[in-house]
Amino acid sequence: MDLRKLNPYLRIAINVIYIMTVKEIIKKLKEKEISSAELVEHYLGRIKEADGEIKSYLSLNEEARKEALSADEKLSARGDSPLFGIPYAVKDNILAKDLPATAGSRMLENYTAAYESTVVKNLRGEGSIILGKTNMDEFAMGSSTENSAFGPTKNPVDTARVPGGSSGGSAAAVAAGLAPWALGSDTGGSIRQPAAFCGVVGFKPTYGAVSRHGLIAMASSLDQIGPLTRTVEDAKIVFPYLLGRDKMDATSLEIEEQGNIKNPKNLKIGIVKEFLGEGLDERIKNKTMEALDVYKSLGAEVKEISLPRASYGLAVYYIIMPSEVSSNLARYDGIRYGKHIAEDFTGDLLDGYIEVRGAGLGKETKRRIMLGTHTLSSGYYDAYYLKAQKVRSMIAEDFAEAFKEVDVIVSPTTPGLPFKFGEKTDNPISMYLSDVYTVSANLVGLPAISIPVGTVSEDGKDLPVGLQLMSPHKKDYELLDIAGLYEKEVS
Repeated sequence: MDLRKLNPYLRIAINVIYIMTVKEIIKKLKEKEISSAELVEHYLGRIKEADGEIKSYLSLNEEARKEALSADEKLSARGDSPLFGIPYAVKDNILAKDLPATAGSRMLENYTAAYESTVVKNLRGEGSIILGKTNMDEFAMGSSTENSAFGPTKNPVDTARVPGGSSGGSAAAVAAGLAPWALGSDTGGSIRQPAAFCGVVGFKPTYGAVSRHGLIAMASSLDQIGPLTRTVEDAKIVFPYLLGRDKMDATSLEIEEQGNIKNPKNLKIGIVKEFLGEGLDERIKNKTMEALDVYKSLGAEVKEISLPRASYGLAVYYIIMPSEVSSNLARYDGIRYGKHIAEDFTGDLLDGYIEVRGAGLGKETKRRIMLGTHTLSSGYYDAYYLKAQKVRSMIAEDFAEAFKEVDVIVSPTTPGLPFKFGEKTDNPISMYLSDVYTVSANLVGLPAISIPVGTVSEDGKDLPVGLQLMSPHKKDYELLDIAGLYEKEVS
C-alpha cells in the first residue's frame, strides 16, 4: 500500500519512520504529519520486508490496520494520552485477548488468550495498537532466544549472533525498526541483557510496579514486565502507562513520580568492584569506565563500592528460579492446560504426563523443571532452597547498605559481547553466566536499566555494549532521570 494515498499531505520521508523515537512519533501525530494508519502500515511493511531473516515476531495482529483507522477517526478526541494510535510489540508470554500466546513453547502453540493482561488492558485504554507477538526463549527460560520452539531470533546488528534472551524478539524488533517500542519480561535479566546485545534501552521496574496479571508465570517472585525502547526518554514516556496497583496481583504496588533528580554535581554513583574482575571482557570494562567518565564530567561523584555477597547471586538465582519454575509449570500436565493427552491414549496417567510433557516442552525447560523438583524434594529443601532464600536476604542487606552511600549502582550489563549461535548451547553453565550482573536486581526486586554505551568492533561488526544502572526500591523515575543524563550528554 502507498502510504501517501492515506495522507497526501504527508510531509516526512516514509523511509525514516522506522528509526523515529516514540517522542518523535507523538510529535508527528500531534502535528498531523502522519496518521496512525500510516504508522501501522509502515511497520507491517517493515516486518514483511525484514523479519523473514530476523524472525522477531511469532504472530501479527490481524486487526492492527482496522484499529489504526479507528484511532485516526478518534484522534481529535483522544485527550492527553500520548500513546494514542502508536503501535508496539508484545512478548509472547504476555496475554492480549484473542491473540496467540505461545510463550515460545509447543505446549501452547495452539493457545489463544481468553483474557487481557493488565498491562495490555492499560495500553489498549490509552489507544495503543499491538503489531504482534514477539519471539522468546521457551517460557522465558534462556539468554539467547535459541530455546524458542519456533526457531531463534537473529540479532539485527549481526545476524550470525544471538539477540539475547529471553526477550530477544522484543529487543530485536525495536533494534531493527520493526516496532517503535516493545513489552518484555525480566526474571533474571531478560529485558536488560537482550537490550545490551541489540543496542537498545531495556528497563526492569521495581518488582510489583507493573502488574503480573496475564503474564505466563516463570518464577513468580522474580518476574517483572517492562519496556524496551530506542531511548531512555521513550522509556520514561511509556512507563507511567504500565503502572498501577492491581487487585488481580497481590504483589502490585504504587510508584509515585519523584520529579527531576537533584543537581548532577550532588549525584553519587557506585561502581561494584566485584563485577569488574574475572570473566569480564576487558573491552566492556573500558566502555563502562568511559561511561562513568561522562557522569564525572557532569560533576557526579563516582566511587567504588562492595557488594560482598553479590557473587553468590547467580547460584542463589539458579536454585530459587528452577524451584518456582517446577511449581508454576506443573499445571501443564496434559489435562488442564496446554497440549492434551490424546483421547485414544491407552497408557496410565504417568505415561500420559510423560508423553505430553516430553513432546510439548523443550530441553532447557525440562532441565530447569528437573533441577527445581530436585531442590524442592524431601531432604534437599532445607539444604538448597531454604539456604538460598537466606542468602537472598543477605544480598538485599548488601544493597541496602550500599544505597546509604550512593544514589545509583552501576555495572556492565553483560560480561561479554553478543555471542554467535551455538557458541554456548552445549554448555548451560556458560550460558547462565550471561546473567551474572543482572540477577541480583531480580532477587532484591530493585529497578534496573540497561543503556547503550558504545560499540566494540569484532569480526568486522560494531557490537553494542550495555551499562546497567540500579536504584533503590520505588525510585524508578529517579533511575530513568539518571540514565537520561548520560543519553542527553552523548546524543
